[in-house]
Amino acid sequence: MEKEASRLHWNATYEAKREDGVSWFQDSPEPSLSLIKEIAHPSSAVVDVGGGASRLVDNLGEQHFEDVTVLDLSAAAIAAARGRRAGAGRQIEWIVADIRAWSPRRLYDVWHDRAAFHFMVEKADRDAYLFTLRRALAPNGYAIIATFALDGPEKCSGLPVQRYDASTLAQVLGSGFALVRTLDHLHLTPWGSSQSFQFSVFRRAPEM
Repeated sequence: MEKEASRLHWNATYEAKREDGVSWFQDSPEPSLSLIKEIAHPSSAVVDVGGGASRLVDNLGEQHFEDVTVLDLSAAAIAAARGRRAGAGRQIEWIVADIRAWSPRRLYDVWHDRAAFHFMVEKADRDAYLFTLRRALAPNGYAIIATFALDGPEKCSGLPVQRYDASTLAQVLGSGFALVRTLDHLHLTPWGSSQSFQFSVFRRAPEM
C-alpha cells in the first residue's frame, strides 16, 4: 500500500474505533513485555515500531524503563497513547512516521514490532523496512518481530498480510541477524476469536 494511503487508512481506523474495538487490542501486552524484560534492562533504549495505541509503553513505564520511543504512522494512534500517558512523569519520545521512510537519529538496543512487518507484502516495502531496521538497531541489539503465523489470518483491518514462521522470517532478515528465540502465541481478540502469531527474537551481529 502506498504511504499516503497507509496513513489515511490507519488514521481512519483509530479515529473510528475505541481502543478495545480493534482485533489487536491487548489489555496486557504479552508476550512482548516478557521478551523485552528477558533481553534488556531499564536503561536500554527501546523503540516500539508500529506501536499505535498499544499499552506496551505503559507497562514498560511500570517496569521502570527509562528510554522508550513509540513510532507509528497514525497521528491518531499516537495521540491516543500519548493522552493516556499524560502526567505519567516519565519521558517518552513519540514519533509519527512511516517506518519505510523514517530516518532514525540514534541507535536502539531493542527494536520491538508486534504486527507491523507482516503488512509489508511487497518486496520494496520489506526492503525499505529492513533498511530502516539496520540503521536503527545497535550492533548486538535485539529485534523482536511478531507476525501472524503460517496458520494465522490472511488479512488484518481489511489489508493483506504476509505470514511467517521463524525460519522464513530469518531468511528475510538475512545473515546479519541470528535467531535466538521463537515462540507461538495465540492472541484472543476483544470479541473472543483467536489469531495465531509467532514471536521471534533476533540478535544483530556486531560490526565487523
